[in-house]
Amino acid sequence: MTSTKPLTANQQLVLGVLKRSPSPLSAYDILHRLRNKGLKAPLQVYRALKVLVDLGITHRLESLNAFVACSGENCRQAGMSGFMICNLCGRAQEFYNRQLNDKLQSISADQEFVASHTVVESSGICAQCKKTPVN
Repeated sequence: MTSTKPLTANQQLVLGVLKRSPSPLSAYDILHRLRNKGLKAPLQVYRALKVLVDLGITHRLESLNAFVACSGENCRQAGMSGFMICNLCGRAQEFYNRQLNDKLQSISADQEFVASHTVVESSGICAQCKKTPVN
């Protein structure tokens, strides 16, 4: 979905919270952070998130039931988004890999499946947490 309409106030607020967060946020986390800005109901957040996801400027991480602002360039056009999610600090690093994308498209074609968008999620320990000594 592409749109030339500007984002609504609620959509801008939700996107702003996601951009400032170092880790993915659930809809209720977002609502909690925006209560003082006038968002009072979960439905307000879910409606904003749906539009942001449809526009490709926010991603839903299925494994966490949480959302992140898109940090990749043109991932919507690429047809693939990838995330490495740290089990310790909770950060989700977005990545794009052309070879992985091509392989996933090939697998889909072999199965006569037409994927509109693919999200790959991998969990583990990020480089920063690997370097940090455990007390």
